[in-house]
Amino acid sequence: MRVLWLSAVVVLLDQATKAAVLQFIAPRGGMAHSIPLVGDWLRLTFTENPGMAFGITFGPPGTVTILSVIATCGVAAYIYLVRNAYAPFRWSLGLIFGGAIGNVIDRVFYGVLLDYGTWFTGHVVDFIHVSLWKGFIPNAVPLFGGAYMELFPIWNVADMAIVLGVVGVLLFHRTFHERRLADRDGQQAAASPEGEPASGSMKEGDTDWPASSTAEGMSPESSSEVDQNEGAQEDVSVSSEEDWPFEDRSKKE
Repeated sequence: MRVLWLSAVVVLLDQATKAAVLQFIAPRGGMAHSIPLVGDWLRLTFTENPGMAFGITFGPPGTVTILSVIATCGVAAYIYLVRNAYAPFRWSLGLIFGGAIGNVIDRVFYGVLLDYGTWFTGHVVDFIHVSLWKGFIPNAVPLFGGAYMELFPIWNVADMAIVLGVVGVLLFHRTFHERRLADRDGQQAAASPEGEPASGSMKEGDTDWPASSTAEGMSPESSSEVDQNEGAQEDVSVSSEEDWPFEDRSKKE
């Protein structure tokens, strides 16, 4: 399946950028630093996420990793089921699959490779720092009114691929389902037998006697017998007409 090539590109790009970040941006000697790219709006900032989105964690160590592996396997199975479906929809799934594998690699192996944990306890490496908004929350907002807040999600290539894939699925799922229904209807129509001739219609080699005989309420044999009887009656009537002059002549004598 060609869509897996797209997933492979996402994984390679994700792991290559993470390796570069670990080599050049990761804090050394306790000193962390951030590299600005577009002012304060876009920076490269190293961080590690031990959980899911926004650092959410639950359960014993490794729980998030196991759930991530299960979810990734589910995406792979679904890609196989729709392997011949609408291409943009499959490409979107390929982006999601590649991003999921990229983050699973971090969670499964990085704890051991970076020597801070065991298998399945690694942290996801994030570094794309986007400052979406910062400022004071209006006082009318309950609980948080008047507080200073900054929305600065820190992503990686795998996260970006997953987000793009989800957007693609939302955009293309309608066309995907419409084409899938059309293909199913076409297959059912092709598999169904050809229409039988309508009742009462004549097939090749049939004669027209059923229509005439049924219209008269007789079978072909009955029709033949009636024709013979009518012929015999005509012969009798003709012979009687020919004999009557002789009968009258004998009476006169």
